Amino acid sequence: MKIEHYKSRPPSTSRALFSFFTLIAIIAIIVIVLLGIMVVLNNNEFGAGAATLNPLERGALRTYLMLNRDTILNPMSKDITPVAFVVSKGEGISTITQKLATLKLIRDAEVLRRYMQYQGWDDNIEAGSFTLNAAMNTPTIAKALTKATPDEIIFRVWEGWRLEQIADSLANQPNLAVSRDEFLTMVRAGGKRGSYSFMGDISANAPLEGFLYPDTYRFLPKTTTAQVVDRILSEFDKQFTAQMRTDAAKKNLTVYQVVTLASIVEREAVKDEERPIIASVFLNRLKINMKLDADPTTQYAIATANNWWPPLNFDPRTINHPFNTYINTGLPPTPIANPSLKSMQAVIYPAETKFFFFRAKCDGSKTHNFSVSYEEHLGYGCK
Repeated sequence: MKIEHYKSRPPSTSRALFSFFTLIAIIAIIVIVLLGIMVVLNNNEFGAGAATLNPLERGALRTYLMLNRDTILNPMSKDITPVAFVVSKGEGISTITQKLATLKLIRDAEVLRRYMQYQGWDDNIEAGSFTLNAAMNTPTIAKALTKATPDEIIFRVWEGWRLEQIADSLANQPNLAVSRDEFLTMVRAGGKRGSYSFMGDISANAPLEGFLYPDTYRFLPKTTTAQVVDRILSEFDKQFTAQMRTDAAKKNLTVYQVVTLASIVEREAVKDEERPIIASVFLNRLKINMKLDADPTTQYAIATANNWWPPLNFDPRTINHPFNTYINTGLPPTPIANPSLKSMQAVIYPAETKFFFFRAKCDGSKTHNFSVSYEEHLGYGCK
């Protein structure tokens, strides 16, 4: 009987190659994982990463960043020439990073994108204008992209604010090139003056308190202190019309007197319809040389940087100060605040009344009871 012997078929070349490359791939994955674990455990150069990342994402991204460390930390050049860069609303991270690469502000668009993803900033890029340069490395540019410079800065001067309040608010505008101290130097006594029509009504040594017109202003980024002051004073010049000046003169009131009294009206009035009536009370008192007894003038006198309008919980006649109209007859030396157009118009065009007193109503309405006699005035006291 013939016995046949069969030999096993040798593996094909393709199968052998497949097995070889599979083994190499497994080894590579193990190496990458081990490298990632080592990086995660031993390196924190780029921070802990965004809290929204899961451990696998965090490890993979940190490994990627470490492998591209030089690209991330080294800027394109030492050139600090400012480059204007604009991010339009709706632009995605990939488009933005590619634009930066095209401008040669970064070495690698993908590296910046991954870095921002790792930090959790990829969804925090603000639309707006940025000033960048080629000497900024990837982390610096990434951080800058989260803080856009607005196309314009909106700044509000509120009715009844005093100089210091405006200065404090300006100091909180980082995109304006305004110095608080420079602003106060310009608007206080002896400060810079311009060719505004109302300047003839102001003593050279008088402050510009009262003439910083309350309004909403729009400034370009980096607007200077002098430009801000000029814009605000120019607005007063525009709003205080020649007709108002003529009508005030007919009542023997100078522009400075109008603004000074209007500043008191501004601090006293809450409702617009009461401004002309409150103005009439003070004008009636001035006509008979009666003290104004205006609380805001005493508040102005005792104010501190912690409270520019402190409450009066004491007898105001105990304060010996030139601005205190409880002890001094007539208007205070200067305006005490910056009044609105309505308050200035109330002084020039007051209501025709015989009132000499007013007192806040006790019903919380923020309106007032007006009286001719002191006895009637006392009767409106809250019980």
